[in-house]
Amino acid sequence: MDRKFKVAVLVSGGGTNLQAILDAQKSGVINSAEVSLVISNRADAYALRRAHDRGVEAMVITKKKGAVSEYDVPVIEVSKENFEAEIIKAIDEREIDLIVLAGFMCILSENFTKHYEDKIINVHPSLIPSFCGEGFYGLHVHEAALAKGVKVTGATVHFVNEIPDGGRIIAQKAVAVEEGDTPEILQRRVMEEAEWIILPEAIERISNERLHK
Repeated sequence: MDRKFKVAVLVSGGGTNLQAILDAQKSGVINSAEVSLVISNRADAYALRRAHDRGVEAMVITKKKGAVSEYDVPVIEVSKENFEAEIIKAIDEREIDLIVLAGFMCILSENFTKHYEDKIINVHPSLIPSFCGEGFYGLHVHEAALAKGVKVTGATVHFVNEIPDGGRIIAQKAVAVEEGDTPEILQRRVMEEAEWIILPEAIERISNERLHK
């Protein structure tokens, strides 16, 4: 069997984008890659359950003292200074080819992003360069879009560098803003109509291209 790109997914919360990736593997949308590792910075992230249910190795690397996970995964407590080093160790030990940030609520340093130059991708819930950069995450993005009155928003998959949401764009998909939208309703539509489509497609495209160079 041909080698598959080994993917690590970094998460902090519910893991809906992780689920979209795992479902895309199952359906065949992703053929050239497989999720080999899930790392969460929070012990209570439901994404850990999603990984466990699919038999994917998962672990918690956290700066929080006394963190306990109900999802039967190892919890590694680290200092703030050693946080990124422990993630790098876990990724490098498993010879990961591609890192996907899927709702990972930590800003990564230039040291980290340079170590994995052109090997980290992120999905952002807007059409970059709109509503992006420091402070624009989660519902804040959709609140800003609605406050501005835009008629079209969407999602962007991009490479990650030291500038928040500043890396080269890989894919974008537009989503209509509808009358009566709340941030929560808009967030769900952007996920369903954009994020969950373009993120798996981007993983497959990058993996396929790099495997067959």
